[in-house]
Amino acid sequence: MNGATAVVTGASGDLGAAIASRLIGAGARALLVGRSRERLAASSRAHHGNPRCVTFAADLTETDGIARLEQEVASQGRLDVLVLGSGIYRRSNDPAALLEQFRSNVLGPYALLQAVRPYLIEAQGQVVFINSTQGLRASAGVGQFAATQHAMRALADSFRDEVNGAGVRVLSVYLGRTATERQRDIHALEGRPYRPDRLIQPDDVAGAVLALLDLPRTAEATDLTLRPMHKS
Repeated sequence: MNGATAVVTGASGDLGAAIASRLIGAGARALLVGRSRERLAASSRAHHGNPRCVTFAADLTETDGIARLEQEVASQGRLDVLVLGSGIYRRSNDPAALLEQFRSNVLGPYALLQAVRPYLIEAQGQVVFINSTQGLRASAGVGQFAATQHAMRALADSFRDEVNGAGVRVLSVYLGRTATERQRDIHALEGRPYRPDRLIQPDDVAGAVLALLDLPRTAEATDLTLRPMHKS
């Protein structure tokens, strides 16, 4: 990763910030993308002014956000790593909530992926889809969110087949319960005590992602599933 250029979406969240931190620590220049300027600024401060840490506020559900981010990538001249980690979580039976999740979890990341596709191919880069175990098997009450994760699984598998021949590697990471702000809110929704020490840690995920990105080019990791060691 030393000298690589990376874009990490969802970097204003715990998981995206952890992955970006690992990339920067390995010598990459990371563009941290998120909707919250304040939270992005906090992530940047954690790197004490490191010039390889750059923040970029954008909403990927908006055409303008995609266009501005594509221009930023173009100005760098290459893209070695794209981490697609943005998205929202809702539990609802309202079709409007499904549409909202689809726009954020599927349509936005897909539009960005297509916009930067030429740069990934030119650099023989790598794409990481941060998915959920709900993308493998849907649980009761989580059908809407799970549907978006199943969709992202399909997009990742299809994109892999399209770009492998050009030297681009594509990894999907399926995560069980991870100690993030989202998971804290889910526990509250379920009326359960939140014990982050018993969940996957964001840095655990980041370390695994970095290790797989660093695999020799004779191999490709396509799917990684992580779950908490402590089962509830």
